[in-house]
Amino acid sequence: MATLVQSAGPFALGTFSLPDREPFPGLLVKDRVLHLGKSLASAPSGMRAVLERWEETLPVLHTLANEDALEWRPLDGLRVHAPVEPRQIFQSGANYRQHVIDLEVAHRSPDDPRTVEEARAEIAAVMDRRAAEDLPYVFIGLPSTIAGPYDDVVLPSWAKKPDWELELAAVIAKPAHRVSVEDAIEYVAGYTIANDLTDRATVFRRDMPAIGTDWLRSKNAPGFTPLGPWIVPAESIADPGDLRVTLKLNGDTMQDESTKDMLFGIARLVSYISQTSRLLPGDLVLTGSPAGNGIHWGRLLRDGDVMEGSITGLGAQRTRCVEEKS
Repeated sequence: MATLVQSAGPFALGTFSLPDREPFPGLLVKDRVLHLGKSLASAPSGMRAVLERWEETLPVLHTLANEDALEWRPLDGLRVHAPVEPRQIFQSGANYRQHVIDLEVAHRSPDDPRTVEEARAEIAAVMDRRAAEDLPYVFIGLPSTIAGPYDDVVLPSWAKKPDWELELAAVIAKPAHRVSVEDAIEYVAGYTIANDLTDRATVFRRDMPAIGTDWLRSKNAPGFTPLGPWIVPAESIADPGDLRVTLKLNGDTMQDESTKDMLFGIARLVSYISQTSRLLPGDLVLTGSPAGNGIHWGRLLRDGDVMEGSITGLGAQRTRCVEEKS
């Protein structure tokens, strides 16, 4: 069941269910939920259908949020699912300055002649060049990794170094192809929280170093992307480039960074992705992980760990790690 952390704005959107019933798209106002499948004329069966008519539906949602005479249900007693089932997940890597510096230092070869300070300075120069050349680094994730914001996270038996990566995620409102940076934000319906889990032991192909990273193996196990709890409309977030991303592990703060540290903001990422791909309603654009991952702390995930992740104005998720049973 949900532990309510108030979101920004007058309302948020989510996917909910009663015990033994099918999930439904819902409008969340404070601590109560309205079934949108019964309240919108389009009778959407899921959140993606709500997003597909976002421009005409958003004003109606504002009206519904102020209607007390409707059939509201208390949030307490409802199961909270991932707020949307995306068709595509676009993931930005190496997008937080301090995070990249930490990874570079953590993965230095034992015979690396550089000092820590020299390594940090060199990777900072590389990031400055990337930002100036406007070249984000984006790869693709699988929708089957999506899990609810309070679901258990199953750690596969083969994952030797599972790690957390709490991230801001943008949710796409309408098809976007070859859009400009100036127009890109108009294609964003809202924002949510994603924990993009990674098995550090399988990120790089040790058998074929020239091939590089293996994102299929390291990031795409079932449930490796807890999502939500809510989608907060973009209009309720004054500046997605100035939000606090915080992850606690068993009560200890591990990540605590501002999205100001991003090299490429939401608009630049959406525009960049759209130059190659066609973004669709409900798709996710993950913006990368801030500093403070387990590889930095020398402490990876294990059975029984509890992760609590929050981003300013977007609520909070809480997930427990469980070892895969043989």
